[in-house]
Amino acid sequence: MHASDIDRFRRIIIVGGGTAGWMAAAALAKTFGTRKHIELIESDEIGTVGVGEATIPAIKNFHLLLELDEAEFLQAVNGTFKLGIEFENWGRLGERYFHPFGPPGADAWAAQFHHYWLKARTLGEPGSLNDFSFEANLARAGRFGMNGEPRPNYAYHFDAGLYARLLRRYSEARGVRRTEGKVVDVRLHPDSGLIGSVALESGHEVAGDFFIDCSGFRGLLIEQALKTGWEDWSHWLQSDSAVAVQSESVSPPIPYTRATARSAGWQWKIPLQHRVGNGIVFSSRYMTEDQARKLLLDNIDGRAITEPRCIRFRTGRRLRQWNRNCLALGLASGFLEPLESTSIHMIQNSLIRFIKLFPAGRIEPAEVDQFNNDVRLEAEYIRDFIILHYHVNQRTDSDYWIDCRKMSVPETLAHKIRLFASNARVFRDQYELFAEQSWVAVMTGQGIKPAGHHPFVNNLPDAELMDLMTETKSRMAEHVRRQPAHQDYLDGLNARLQSAARARGGRS
Repeated sequence: MHASDIDRFRRIIIVGGGTAGWMAAAALAKTFGTRKHIELIESDEIGTVGVGEATIPAIKNFHLLLELDEAEFLQAVNGTFKLGIEFENWGRLGERYFHPFGPPGADAWAAQFHHYWLKARTLGEPGSLNDFSFEANLARAGRFGMNGEPRPNYAYHFDAGLYARLLRRYSEARGVRRTEGKVVDVRLHPDSGLIGSVALESGHEVAGDFFIDCSGFRGLLIEQALKTGWEDWSHWLQSDSAVAVQSESVSPPIPYTRATARSAGWQWKIPLQHRVGNGIVFSSRYMTEDQARKLLLDNIDGRAITEPRCIRFRTGRRLRQWNRNCLALGLASGFLEPLESTSIHMIQNSLIRFIKLFPAGRIEPAEVDQFNNDVRLEAEYIRDFIILHYHVNQRTDSDYWIDCRKMSVPETLAHKIRLFASNARVFRDQYELFAEQSWVAVMTGQGIKPAGHHPFVNNLPDAELMDLMTETKSRMAEHVRRQPAHQDYLDGLNARLQSAARARGGRS
């Protein structure tokens, strides 16, 4: 292959900034360096949604790609650590459970730990599955650290606006050009139908070989110009609105996200180092915006420091995320509510897939089809996991929750529920983001009681099984005691950075 073939798609134009745009710029700049002309167009007059401040552990892989130092990243974005999500009122009112990022106990080759736990429950074991999770116990104690083994599985909470700024600095230092302006027209080649350029309000025209649409819900390129089409999932995920507000911190940050179910939706609480992110996701069929705003403001801990703002959305996805010479990322590609903090991960995964299939010479339909199929499958699996939370509820206090329980669900999800309800079986498919332990955490946490368990666990005598339960909880408690308080760990990271900065200043 000639070098000229590789450089055919040399000019990459990103339309829109925010998290999606600057993640794309950073990943492409790191991958291709100055061999590609990467230009990002954004307008300071156009705001970003920017309420997604929670992530899942895979984001650490993205930061490894960029070679970001964890402590420097956390300081730049006022970040905290996240061990999982606490769900309250999702099964029944007053109940709560934890979805941890790590598995409980230790699996055997034929049966996962939850099968042992299920049998132990029949013998009088009083503990919930969360009692055997390192991450859940750390979260409950408000601790986080890396002392000894095992190390916790974790992700982050951070300020999305500061994250975009960090990635902008990173990208511009590696040659990415930022152009200020509003895109008012998208111009297609009359013969090929490919995007040739975008026109700005200023009259300036920016030509490119490949375009990345990060224009948000509008989908300026992928939908308004290319008419890609939309698959609607709102009949399963009925929420269509959110109200978001930031509040003062009144206590040290907890190392997990809170998701509290309300009468017609749910409320998030995301603790950062300098403030708390709050919001309520709801269905306008069951609750008005004024009701949602009041409910949110009545249930935050500190004083609100921003004006509540309402965001309208549609749940679903573009029929193709890669169409012709355009890739859609973030809200331009589709929307799944932030219940399991998957938005940034979907941007990340799409970028990695795209880079692996980056056009060489020309755009190959087979490669585009492979990309779109992989992205579709991943999105459908995440969709099913989110629907699970709504469908498997036992609440009778509002029409919203009753309707969620009665609705028909995708057969792929119905199959998983049947498998677990029979003998606690859970299987993870190739393109599935969430591992078996995540499905187990939600299904057991929301009240599904399997009719049986794997017969393999019967090989262990009852007395030894109960000893295993006691030993596992004892070992978990000891691991937790060795870790510092979450705030103390953050303070230690910041102190080391300040010490290193003083040392560099002394040497200069």
